[in-house]
Amino acid sequence: MSLAAAPGAPSSAAAWLLRFGLAFALLNTLLTFENRWPGFGVRYMPRLSFELCLLLVALMAWVAWRGPLSRRATHALAGAFMALVAVRYADVTAPAVMGRPVNVYWDGRHAAELLGAASQALPAWQVGAGLAALLLGLLALGWLVRSALAALSHSLAWPPPRRWLLATVGALTLSFAAYVPHGPDTRWFFSLPITPTLAHQGALLARVWWPGPHRANLSESPALAGDLSGLASARGPADVLLVFAESYGASTFDQPRQAQALKASREQLADAIQASGRAVVSARVVAPTFGGSSWLSHAALLSGVDTTDPADHDLLLASQRPTLVSHFARHGYRTVGWMPGLKLPWPEGRFYGFERLVDDAGMGYRGLDFGFWRIPDQAAMALLHAQEFDRQAPARDQRPRFAVFPTTSTHAPFHPLAPFVTDWHRLTGTAAYTPDDVRFALAAPLTVSQTTPRFLESLRYQNTWMADYLRRLAPPSMVMLVVGDHQAPALVSGAGAPWDVPVHVISDDPSLLHRLMALGFVPGLTPAPHPLGPMTQLTRLLLTAFDAPAVHEAPGAEHLAMPPSLPARSTPGS
Repeated sequence: MSLAAAPGAPSSAAAWLLRFGLAFALLNTLLTFENRWPGFGVRYMPRLSFELCLLLVALMAWVAWRGPLSRRATHALAGAFMALVAVRYADVTAPAVMGRPVNVYWDGRHAAELLGAASQALPAWQVGAGLAALLLGLLALGWLVRSALAALSHSLAWPPPRRWLLATVGALTLSFAAYVPHGPDTRWFFSLPITPTLAHQGALLARVWWPGPHRANLSESPALAGDLSGLASARGPADVLLVFAESYGASTFDQPRQAQALKASREQLADAIQASGRAVVSARVVAPTFGGSSWLSHAALLSGVDTTDPADHDLLLASQRPTLVSHFARHGYRTVGWMPGLKLPWPEGRFYGFERLVDDAGMGYRGLDFGFWRIPDQAAMALLHAQEFDRQAPARDQRPRFAVFPTTSTHAPFHPLAPFVTDWHRLTGTAAYTPDDVRFALAAPLTVSQTTPRFLESLRYQNTWMADYLRRLAPPSMVMLVVGDHQAPALVSGAGAPWDVPVHVISDDPSLLHRLMALGFVPGLTPAPHPLGPMTQLTRLLLTAFDAPAVHEAPGAEHLAMPPSLPARSTPGS
């Protein structure tokens, strides 16, 4: 068989080697690149792709049997290859950006919402230009992949090099079997394969689509037998506000630069807590998620059931497990779910048992929108106070409140950020913010290099409005719990950051705070360096503290500063 016998065959061995080498190098690069941290970019990594070696062996067999690939077969193979490239990109980018592996099913369900948040933080022309560039880039990449596969196919149709090439590729492929058990320490030769990721995603899908065999795997619920007497005083049961602080992780304490950047606003919050007649104790716990999927932490704390596996979350919401919400309702509390980030119908929310579940549309916000998460946290808090915690509001029943408020202003991409408003009453009307406020917020830079500064600015905003609320509006006996739902994405929290999140309990009741200290909390806003346990452990600790005495005062509790003017709260009948 002559060189000219095969259509598209090279004219010489050197030309063959160049053509084959370039095609193989391109395809190999597309399956072995790594993330360029921090950001969404990629970088070249000089390693071999196990999948490409297997493909080459299969392609050799096909060409020997049927000849070079047809045009239709090349297109189909190019489509499958592009899918592998997409999996590779998700596999290396998700841990770098979010700090955890990608979950195609669960993350995919919320991809549109995340893209909507990002797109509304940018001018329309930038969004259009970005989409056009992405489409053109994918088309160009698809053409390159198809051309490279066609070049490989025709190169393999030239007989002379096939035997030694088959032997070489076969040896490389077999060597991978010896490489795998030794783990990543030997990654100088092969890149970690993509196929295990596909197998893992398939197993996750199986758990979602066929949940029956897995229902028994849900962890036990905590005992909800207490009477919440630890929240009662001569003034009656205390209101409880549970704030899930979005993207508020332990990195804000552990990383010196972040801690320093937040120092002033934390001192402002601490001063406001003391000025309002309260004190604060803190701890840290391990969240069931990292960088996103906030609902996993919400469910873990409110139910006390482990939701580290996202599939367990849906199993939980389809169950009849008790929750903190139903526990508070059973003891005379009006329960409120205050969800400014909830934009779509959420029938699963019935699981929690809220008496009133309020989404974005039902909140009554009449001010100007700030990006995708259109209601700034301070405005959402102003509306929650006006509708539920203001005891002077007309037609308000006098039951105590248990309200759950997941914030949104500290959600990635941390932009645009509303200004702090001193007049809380204004935030409940149409003049909450001015057009200049919105224009100024949208004009702030939004780039990967600005991610951490924007994140820290959003946390300073959070500390500021919380401080002002506690100082000026919060009911005197309110117990305010601030719980981080997860660490910020790895772009902010860094590579290899722990999954720890801070917890703060703010109250005017020394006995409640002392009980929490006996359970491992420490005075002040800075938590101890070691977590108390998983998020589900926090559920059990809070229930213990809320169910009155039986816990001896913690050593060092005398250092828990309470203003001298504040008399100790008394229990009913004392």
